[in-house]
Amino acid sequence: MNKLLIGALCMLVLLSMSCNSALQSFKKGEKRFKAGEYQVAIENYEKAKAKNFAPARVNSAIAASYRLSNRIEKAAPYYQQAIAAGSKEDSVQFYYAYALKSQGKYKEAADQFEQYNKTGKNLKNKALARKEIENLPKVQQILDEKTFYEIENLSLLNTTASEYSPALQNENLIFSSSRKEKVYKATGTGFDGLYTYTLKSDSAGSNEIKPFSDKINLENVNEASPTFSKDGKTMIFARGNTGKKKGSQDVDLYISRFKDNQWTEPELLSVSDPEAWDACPALSTDGKTLYFASNRKNSLGGIDLYRATADGSGRFGRVTNMGAEINTAGNEMFPYVSDDGRLFFSSDGHPGLGRLDLFVANRKEGVITVKNMGVPMNSTSDDFGIVFKDALAGYFSSDREGGKGNDDIYSFMDKTPDYKIVNYFLAGITVTRDPQSKEEVILGNTKIRFMEGNKIIGETTTAEDGAFKFKVQESKNYTIIAEKSTYFTRREFFSMSGRTIPQELLIKPVTDTTFNIKVPLDKEEVNKVFVVDNIYYDLDQDKIRADAAEELDKLVDFLKDNPTIKIELGSHTDVRAADAYNMDLSQRRANSAVKYLIDNGIQASRITAKGYGETRLIVQDAQTEEDHQRNRRTEIKILEIGTR
Repeated sequence: MNKLLIGALCMLVLLSMSCNSALQSFKKGEKRFKAGEYQVAIENYEKAKAKNFAPARVNSAIAASYRLSNRIEKAAPYYQQAIAAGSKEDSVQFYYAYALKSQGKYKEAADQFEQYNKTGKNLKNKALARKEIENLPKVQQILDEKTFYEIENLSLLNTTASEYSPALQNENLIFSSSRKEKVYKATGTGFDGLYTYTLKSDSAGSNEIKPFSDKINLENVNEASPTFSKDGKTMIFARGNTGKKKGSQDVDLYISRFKDNQWTEPELLSVSDPEAWDACPALSTDGKTLYFASNRKNSLGGIDLYRATADGSGRFGRVTNMGAEINTAGNEMFPYVSDDGRLFFSSDGHPGLGRLDLFVANRKEGVITVKNMGVPMNSTSDDFGIVFKDALAGYFSSDREGGKGNDDIYSFMDKTPDYKIVNYFLAGITVTRDPQSKEEVILGNTKIRFMEGNKIIGETTTAEDGAFKFKVQESKNYTIIAEKSTYFTRREFFSMSGRTIPQELLIKPVTDTTFNIKVPLDKEEVNKVFVVDNIYYDLDQDKIRADAAEELDKLVDFLKDNPTIKIELGSHTDVRAADAYNMDLSQRRANSAVKYLIDNGIQASRITAKGYGETRLIVQDAQTEEDHQRNRRTEIKILEIGTR
């Protein structure tokens, strides 16, 4: 009897110890969950689950951890078990429906959404459920629609880590990846950073993959989703989990510029909302509009797409929601604007196959239509982060089955059989000013070099008519260098960005389109003065701004193209300060501009800095800001012309 009593007591002690252990595991899971460390939370919840502790609560918590770490397809069996265990949480059935949809179980998902719409208590979630009930019948139409995309996993680039959000920078593919050594506890993988993958001319990749920049990639934060200006010298990207803000809102947009052969320290963009999650930036082809995703207060759904336009100084402001034609009650993310002006993005709110699908928005006669890109571009998984390298091909991200890791990068090619061809040409003419009449006249017998990047792809000498013509390609940027004895060498830039003709506007199988350009050359002349446009300074400052640096880069090219000349760089102010102060300020500005030229490879002996203050006003009685800006200018004067 004593032995039986002792045995029973031991069993009770063991049972108590087991319950206490399960409770401790659950509490540790709760603590990690609240800290956003979802993978660590799952590991603790699983220990509690193994001891059959509070099945409804534990399964619901594991499911929520998978959902919040963007792995909702793994949440489905846990939501199902939570429901079977009698969970009373209102959100369990709602998210179970989404988890079923992410697995391609559309009928089962629709049934769950229908049931939630009848019994659910959260009005916002019920509205989303009704939208899904409306969207799900359209899935079969998406699956049935014929597309001609061919996709391929970039196996040389992808690993068991996540690779996603590709962007093109000249000949490089810049992408995000969870390859850092330090583990990000929310997912159990490495922190995300930016990496460089060099593309060959045949679009295959080299085997070398390098971290993008030590200035950009920090050890214990996430960097992702880069976008570049067309010249590849300005980058905007998202950085998160810096510890500056609490919770999931700690994601903001940053800007960095390539200067002196390295990327500058990133600066927070002013369009970032300190109370919101801001990510997925994309620059328009002309660099004047920034698109991004945000969950700020005036969003129509969870995450919306916004745009911000650049002012005259190149700073982004005036943030605008892109409206109900694009944004839904769900999430819209990862925008991209193609050269022909179409907006591509990912959404789980428009009719789609699972989680995020790829969509394209077209505007015709003021009406915006949004179209799912179909299979194989889309799957039941997340499909996002598209970028084009030309009109028919590009790259995107997906965590679909069959990949090498969590997210992988894929290449795609549109092989639509009736795709119409456009041959683009650039026709130019070289001109100068007649010294007597000052009228523009044709300048013949001029040597023309046609370049893409640093490579000469065409060369000719114009006849007496000054004409030249080259074939150009979509998305490419070109430089024309015109040279003639006794004239200053001239460099002109031409970009095909935004000039692509949309397929729907083409009628003939083959169309020839010609763009025209004029290249003016100035006669070599000592004491000749040129006004350098758009070199602006902040009030009372002499620091070279980013937009001024772009113009000074052109002056660097001019001096390199004309290696025998010496110049004076003169800085002028407006009248809105004391004479002595303006004289000193203009000298400091001239000095800083000259330093910039020297830092970029121009010999100091070729440049003289001169501050004129307000002594040489163009507009004597300036009244408007525009008049003041005309006075507040930078000029170069030719001091000496050597022998070539």
